[in-house]
Amino acid sequence: MQLTGSQVIIECLKEQGVDTVFGYPGGAILNVYDELYKHPEIKHVLTSHEQGASHAADGYARSTGKVGVCLATSGPGATNLVTGISTAYMDSIPIVAITCNVGVSLLGKDSFQEIDIAGITTPVTKYSFIVKDVEKLADTIRRAFDIARKGRPGPVLVDIPKNVTADLVEYTRQEIKLPERVTETITDSDIDNAIELIKASKKPYIFVGGGVVLSGASKELKEFVDKVNAPVCDTLMGKGAYDGTSDNYTGMLGMHGTKTSNLGVSECDLLIAIGTRFSDRVLGNPKKFADQAKILQFDVDAAEINKNIRVTSSVIGDVKEILTRINKKLTQLDHNSWVEHVLAYAKTFPLTYHKEGLSGPFVIEKIYEMTKGNAIMVTEVGQHQMWAAQYYKYSKPRTLLTSGGLGTMGYGLGAAIGAQTANPDRTVVNIAGDGCFRMNMNELATASREKLPLIEVIINNHVLGMVRQWQTLFYEKHYSATVLDDGVDYVKLSEAMGATARRVKTQEEFEKAFADALKSKTPFVIDCIIDSDDKVWPMVAPGKPINESFDEEDYNATQGGN
Repeated sequence: MQLTGSQVIIECLKEQGVDTVFGYPGGAILNVYDELYKHPEIKHVLTSHEQGASHAADGYARSTGKVGVCLATSGPGATNLVTGISTAYMDSIPIVAITCNVGVSLLGKDSFQEIDIAGITTPVTKYSFIVKDVEKLADTIRRAFDIARKGRPGPVLVDIPKNVTADLVEYTRQEIKLPERVTETITDSDIDNAIELIKASKKPYIFVGGGVVLSGASKELKEFVDKVNAPVCDTLMGKGAYDGTSDNYTGMLGMHGTKTSNLGVSECDLLIAIGTRFSDRVLGNPKKFADQAKILQFDVDAAEINKNIRVTSSVIGDVKEILTRINKKLTQLDHNSWVEHVLAYAKTFPLTYHKEGLSGPFVIEKIYEMTKGNAIMVTEVGQHQMWAAQYYKYSKPRTLLTSGGLGTMGYGLGAAIGAQTANPDRTVVNIAGDGCFRMNMNELATASREKLPLIEVIINNHVLGMVRQWQTLFYEKHYSATVLDDGVDYVKLSEAMGATARRVKTQEEFEKAFADALKSKTPFVIDCIIDSDDKVWPMVAPGKPINESFDEEDYNATQGGN
């Protein structure tokens, strides 16, 4: 049948099973929005800003495992998506961004709101398309979804000139076949080498990254951990892939990881890294990282092998399939004495914070208690993000949504909108700092319009907390451009945008406010006033080995008790 390009776009979204899109209309994309108007089966969430749309698509994707979709018009509409696309790219999140451009005859002429968005996004997407011929439109959209899902997931952009959205073309519906898992790169010899390394190890440690979440391999990971009988640590992106309430779970690894994980990995003789890219925040000093250990890496992306750290052996392919094959061949091992040795560190060096007064760690622990660990936790970026990683126990995958690679301030509220839209019956909590909140707080208007019962918790220390922490520790307390004590009233702002809001200064006030938030049917903002100099402990100084992690007591000792 003959359809316009706009009709083809909508039909292709329906082919892919898309039920929700996030976006903001404009001149170049009007034909698409006119067609979308006729299809109420696809829910459109109008965000307050295109960046909010891209973060919402990301949060939708992270919380469901489906491809998130966002729409924007040409020029600034398209460029406003770039931060969200980059965020998804760094964390391997499948989204498809559809933009529309000026007509083909106007391309390259500096036309009004013309921009080469495909060129701009090429470095931060798996692929960027511009479709100048309506005959290629349907296949390009199908290919975009396939690329976004396949192998290591990631964002794809499709830019469509306005005339293409109006041109007619013959369209035939296709049944979509989801891409198969990457298995052709998994060899028997690599599997056997991995098993030999594991069997020869006396002190193995299992290090879990976001790839386990993306591949849906939590069940296989649990079986593998039980067979190896080893302690487990994770990255920020790996939270929930392994049950954080398990006895042999030792917490996050790296700059703000636990002393237990950092010391244990520094002593192990085999580090089994699963679906992780060895970021600089994990490695500390790469020359001294796990320097007593052989390193075995499982990853779907061959480019990650030997990129940041030299490994002894690797298996390349889908993590779920790799673990399935290893589990079939691996016999039960006994490393009880090693596990007990590592867990002794947990008793000696537990995560601690000052119990009096309102603080970030208290807020996170209380949220965990009051949600019974069943919330979808979303964060912005900074101290509050680290506290959310440290003090909430993630027992299931896709329950912590956070910008790990790009570290995008302003990510959380949009992502929480995406997660709440996709999971209407779940409790969704966004943890923000006051610096992050002010970046995209306009999305509260979106949450209010959509009547989303998400809970926004602002850890308000009136400063850019993490930057101030570095200024305190490494820059002689030169607080350059990090003080935010400017009289902005977040409660009034939130109420003005249709949310319920409370300001709390004590533990008791927070508990009462959060209990009310859990019963709310609309957005609820809690402005938590904490001390400006609260810090995230422990910490590894930049460039230092991870076994030189220090906490508040260590720091005060080096400062003569000050």
